[in-house]
Amino acid sequence: MGSEGYHQIACYKVDVHNPSRIWQTRNILTDELCVLAIQVIFTVVLSRFLFVMYKPLHQPRLISQISVGFILIQALGMFPPLFGIIYPASGVINIDVLTHTGVVYYAFLSGLEMNLNTILHANKKAATIAISGIIFPIVIGPPLYAMHRKVYANGDVYPLEESTVNAYVVWTLVLTITGFPVVVHSLSELKLLYTGLGKDALTSAMISDTYGWILFTLFVPFSINGKRAIYSVLSTIIFVFICIYVVRPFVVKVIDRKTERDEWDDSQLLYVVMGIFVCAYITDTLGTHGVVGAFVYGLILPHGKFADMVASKTDDFGGAFLAPLFFSGSGMRLSMSTIFVQKNWPFTLMVIILLCLPKILGTLFATFFFGTPARDSLALGLILNTKGAIALIMLNTAWDKLIISGPTYTVITSGVLLMTIVVPPIVNAIYKPRKRFEQNKLKTMEKLRFDAELRILACVHNTRQAAGIISLIEYFNATRLSPIHVFSLYLVELTGRAGALVAAHMEKPGGQPGAQNLTRSQVELESINSIFGAFGEAYDAVRVETLNVVSAYSTIHEDIYNSANDKRTSLIILPFHKQVSSEGALETTSIVYKDINMNVMQSAPCSVGIFVDRDLGLLSKTKFCICMIFIGGPDDREALAVAWRMAGHPGTKLSVVRMLLFDEAAEVDTSCHTEAQGILSVVMDSDMQNDLDDEYLNSFRLTAVSNNDSMSYSEVDVHSGEDIPIVLNELESLGCDLYIVGQGNRRNSQVFSNLLEWCDCSELGVIGDMLASENFGSRSSVLVVQQYGYGGMVLPNQHDHLTTNNDGVEALVVKTE
Repeated sequence: MGSEGYHQIACYKVDVHNPSRIWQTRNILTDELCVLAIQVIFTVVLSRFLFVMYKPLHQPRLISQISVGFILIQALGMFPPLFGIIYPASGVINIDVLTHTGVVYYAFLSGLEMNLNTILHANKKAATIAISGIIFPIVIGPPLYAMHRKVYANGDVYPLEESTVNAYVVWTLVLTITGFPVVVHSLSELKLLYTGLGKDALTSAMISDTYGWILFTLFVPFSINGKRAIYSVLSTIIFVFICIYVVRPFVVKVIDRKTERDEWDDSQLLYVVMGIFVCAYITDTLGTHGVVGAFVYGLILPHGKFADMVASKTDDFGGAFLAPLFFSGSGMRLSMSTIFVQKNWPFTLMVIILLCLPKILGTLFATFFFGTPARDSLALGLILNTKGAIALIMLNTAWDKLIISGPTYTVITSGVLLMTIVVPPIVNAIYKPRKRFEQNKLKTMEKLRFDAELRILACVHNTRQAAGIISLIEYFNATRLSPIHVFSLYLVELTGRAGALVAAHMEKPGGQPGAQNLTRSQVELESINSIFGAFGEAYDAVRVETLNVVSAYSTIHEDIYNSANDKRTSLIILPFHKQVSSEGALETTSIVYKDINMNVMQSAPCSVGIFVDRDLGLLSKTKFCICMIFIGGPDDREALAVAWRMAGHPGTKLSVVRMLLFDEAAEVDTSCHTEAQGILSVVMDSDMQNDLDDEYLNSFRLTAVSNNDSMSYSEVDVHSGEDIPIVLNELESLGCDLYIVGQGNRRNSQVFSNLLEWCDCSELGVIGDMLASENFGSRSSVLVVQQYGYGGMVLPNQHDHLTTNNDGVEALVVKTE
C-alpha cells in the first residue's frame, strides 16, 4: 500500500531459524513487539487527542480515528526515513492482524447493541423511511459511479478499475449504509435523542444498519468471487439460520441461568469472547467475511444485563484500543492527490457532494407521505446519511481484493466522510440555539387557569425518589375540572457505548425480556413504571406517562429541557440530592444530582421545584398541614400558587406566613445589576415586584382565605438577618408536614444576598437551605419553587439572563446552549 493512491507490493526477507518451534523466525517479542507497541500507542493517543479537539463540532470518534491515518500518511510521508521507522514494511503483517481483530470485535459489539424486538416491531413510518433510504441509493448510485468514471481525467497516471460491475455493487452498497452507533452518538451530542425526530432516526437507523449487514452478506461475496459466490452466500445463510434457531435458544438458556445466579467470572466470559472469533472464522472460511460471523454472534446473544456486562468489561480493549488501528488504516489509504492532480478535479468534487443526495432524497420522499415538516425531513435525511464501520469495512475489503482503484477509493471514502462530518454542524445549525423557549403563561403555576390541565415533569434517579415525588403530586388535587398529566422521567447516566444503552431503553417499559436479563437501569425503569402506573390507575383525573433519558450527567439537563418543552409542562419536579437515612438524618445520595438540579434551574423552559423528601409518603393524607413562607418576588408568588392548588386537597390545611422586611432587611441589593440593567432599574424592579406581590396576596386573601377555613394568612416583621432563623423556629414549633418556599431569585435584598453566600445548598435559596439543614432540626419535607420567566437561577460568576430593551422593560432571553 502506498501513499500515491494505487496499490504497491512490499516484499521483505524472512529467515527461518527454528523450524521445529512455534516461532520459526527470529524472536518476535524482542524484534517486533517494540515497533508494534509504538504504532499502537501513537495511533490511540493521537486519536484521543483529535477526538477532544473535534468535541466542539460533535464529531463521532470514528472521524478522529480516520484522521489519525490521514495525518500520519501526509506528515510522516514527507519524511520517509521516519515513516520507515514507525511503520516498517516488515511490521505491516502484525498491525494488519491487530486491525482485523479490532474490526471483528467492533462488528460483534454492533450486533450486541442491536435490538431485534425494535426492528421486528418497528412502526410503519420508521420502516418506510429506512426502506426508501435504501432504494434511492440503489437507483441513483450507478449513475453517480458512471459520472465519476466519465469526469475522471487522469486514468493514465492513476488508472481506474477495469471490472466495473463489481465496483458498481460496492459503490452502491456503501451509499445505502447508515451507521447506527454513529447516529446514536450524534443525536446524543445534539440532545435530540428523545425528540420525535430522534426517535424516528434511531429506529430507522437500526433497521437500515441491519439491512446493510444483510446486503453486505449477500452481495459482497459476488463482488469478490463472481458466480462461485452463490455457494458462499447459501452456506452463510444456512449458518445464520443455525445460529438463530438452533444455537441461540440453547445459548440464551444457559446464559440467562448463569446471569440470574450471578455466576459469571472473567474466565467464563473469556469463552464467550472466544465465540466471536470462532464465528468470524466460520464465515471467513465460507467465503463471506469474518465480520459477518462476529455480527451474527453478537445478535444472537441475550441483550440487557448480560450484554451490558460483556460490553463494559471488553469495550475499552476492543472498541477503544483495537478499532482505532483499523480505522486509521482507512485514513492512510486516502490519497487526495489522486483527485487534485487531474484537470477535472472540480467535477470530481461535485461527484463527492452528489454522493450525499440519494439518502436525503429517499428520506424526503418517504416523510412526505407522513406529513413531516420539511425542516425535520431534511434533518432526518442528513442524520440517516451518517456512515459507520460497515461502510469502511466494505471499502477496505474492496481495496484489498482490487475491486476498486485508488482514485475510486478516495472519492467514495471522501463522500462517506463528508456525509458523516457535516451532519452534526448542519443539524446543530437547524435546531440551535435549541428552540429558544417561547414565553408562555402556561409554563408557570401562577398564570395557569384553575380549570386547565396541569402538566408535570417528574425527574427521578431511582425507585425511592419516584415514590416520594408521587406522594407530593398526590396533594396537587387532581380533579375532573383540573386534571393532572404526569410525565415521569427516569434519568440514566450514559456510560460506555451509547448505542448499547440506548437500544436497551428503546423498548417501552414492560416490553423487555425476563427479569434475570435486565440491566440495573432497566429493573429500575420497570419498577418506576409500575409505581407511576399504579398512581395513575388510583385517580381518574390523573394521566401518567413513563419516559427515560440516557445521557451524560454533565449534559442531561438539556434532555430535561427538551422533554419539558416537548410535553409543554408547567412544572419540573427534581429530587434533592440528599435522602433520609434510617436514623432520620439527610444523607447525600450523589453529589452529581446537585449539579444536575443547579443546571436545570439555570435555563429551564418552565417553573422548577426541588423536593426535599423527609418520608412525606408515610404521613396521614386526611390531616395534612402546609406552611408557605412568603417573602417576595416571582419565585414566592409561584410557590404560593403551588400551595394554593394543594390547599384544595381534602384534609389539607394551608398557612401562609408573609415576612415583611423593614430597616436593614429592606435594603435593596444593587450589586446584582448588569451592564444593561443599572442601579435605578434594580430599584424600580424591586418596587414593581412589591406591587405584584401585594396584588397576588390580596387576591389570595380575598378569594381563598375569606371563603375557606382551612387556609390562614399571617404576617411577621423582619428587621435584620438575625430575625429570620428566629421566625423559622417559631413556625417550626407550630408544626407542619410540608414547607413550600420560593428559591428567592430576583428578590434584590441585601440581607438575603449576604445569607446566600453562607448556604450549603444555594439551589434551595436562603429559606430552603435553612429548612433543609440538619442544624435546624426540622423533620418536615420542603418544596423549593422557582418561577419560569426570569432567567433562571444565577450561579456564582454568572450573569443574569435578563436584558433590557429600549423602553427599559425586561425582555426574556433564555440561554439553552
